[in-house]
Amino acid sequence: MDFSGNHILTIDQFDRGGVEALFNVADKMVPFANRDRITKVLDGAILGSMFFEASTRTRISFGSAFNLLGGSVRETTGFEHSAIAKGESLYDTARVLSGYSDVIVMRHPENGSVQEFSKASRVPVLNGGDGTNEHPSQALLDLYTIKNELAFRGRGIDRLRIAMVGDLKFGRTVHSLCKLLALFKDIRVVLVSPEELKMPANLVEYLREQDQVVIESDALEESISNVDIVYSTRIQEERFNSQEEADIYRGRFRLNQTIYTANCEPNTVIMHPLPRDSRENARELDEDLNDNPNLAIFRQTDNGILVRMALFALVLDVENEINSSARDTIWYTAGRSL
Repeated sequence: MDFSGNHILTIDQFDRGGVEALFNVADKMVPFANRDRITKVLDGAILGSMFFEASTRTRISFGSAFNLLGGSVRETTGFEHSAIAKGESLYDTARVLSGYSDVIVMRHPENGSVQEFSKASRVPVLNGGDGTNEHPSQALLDLYTIKNELAFRGRGIDRLRIAMVGDLKFGRTVHSLCKLLALFKDIRVVLVSPEELKMPANLVEYLREQDQVVIESDALEESISNVDIVYSTRIQEERFNSQEEADIYRGRFRLNQTIYTANCEPNTVIMHPLPRDSRENARELDEDLNDNPNLAIFRQTDNGILVRMALFALVLDVENEINSSARDTIWYTAGRSL
């Protein structure tokens, strides 16, 4: 897989070798993400951060990753703060903004919008999420987290047993993660959701075509009893026609410490792309799990910095120059280690 100068729009671009190359670079980013070391390898470079849909972690994570490599970030958030609100096309926006940037990260609520934007861009574009379609960098950081969590237990990704729970119809993170998992061997995926929010049939069929075992279920407790990972997702209320429609499914599959203890193996890892819905009628991951050492949701967010730094380094072809301008940090950083 050739990263240099290319868009990162879909997990379909990745083969197993490309994933492993990305993860090798991510590993090298640890001292910089920990603030133990500083690099200015992207000094003078500009990231155009264009988020036309609400985001906290993805937007700030991409921006922080670029800053940690020495680059600067210019942001647009929401349609109301852009010329798109005045009727400007994605084509015109791409032509203009790519003249101001060296690389662009974009999130947009419409499926395929980031790909459309990239066709007119003069610089590489990274997909920060497009509608219900895909979220490539989230899937990559999720898989990187899975790799690290299993390595701690002496395991690799091959022969992974994973349960994906919740809104699998609209949850773009699980769509991309399924495609990534298909690159590995002997994967067993249990898809736990209401009938109305099932994983799209084409993704289920794709996994099976890659000789992976796929089980569909609407029963939480029995589905999480024999897995390495429980990957929970929130109800994607912004994709429903109304709040009332989303409320029908909210809180349907709650995981708390009592259910975990009664049904999960002792080292089962708990993951979630965040934000988790902490409102009383939701709580897909209860706060009583916060002290569970197998709760990996905040390790996921930390890993997002590493993976996004690696994506920038590879796309801008500086992965071998990271240490050329590196030096030790002079401010207090104890306790920050990822």
